[in-house]
Amino acid sequence: MIAYAGLFLSALIAATILPMQSEAVLVGLLLQGERTVVWLLVIATTGNVLGSLINWYLGRFLLRFRDRSWFPASNQQLTRAEGWYHRYGRWSLLGSWLPIVGDPLTVVAGILREPLPTFLLLVTLAKGTRYVVLAALTLAWF
Repeated sequence: MIAYAGLFLSALIAATILPMQSEAVLVGLLLQGERTVVWLLVIATTGNVLGSLINWYLGRFLLRFRDRSWFPASNQQLTRAEGWYHRYGRWSLLGSWLPIVGDPLTVVAGILREPLPTFLLLVTLAKGTRYVVLAALTLAWF
């Protein structure tokens, strides 16, 4: 049970702005061969999607402080991000699994008021697929 909790927490933290490698935790648990692969995938995906949901809520919450001097983005940067997001659309959330750009993308989706059901569907698909591919490669090579 502790291993599952550790995987969940690493996946959740990895989906926020904080640095964490949930993939390494998942691979380690897969290589041990002591746990059900499906449960590992469900737990990792759930944790990672919940972390992205935190980012989405932060995006929605932070926007009300956009006029404060400490706000992390200028109005010009927000306008540029909004234009980029509208140009590529909600489908860009399929890249939410990508390093460096994926986590900020989920924050921008919150700022730009992406509907929650669409957000959850696309992010779950992206992050779940990443873990399935990682598990398949790990199990095929080892």
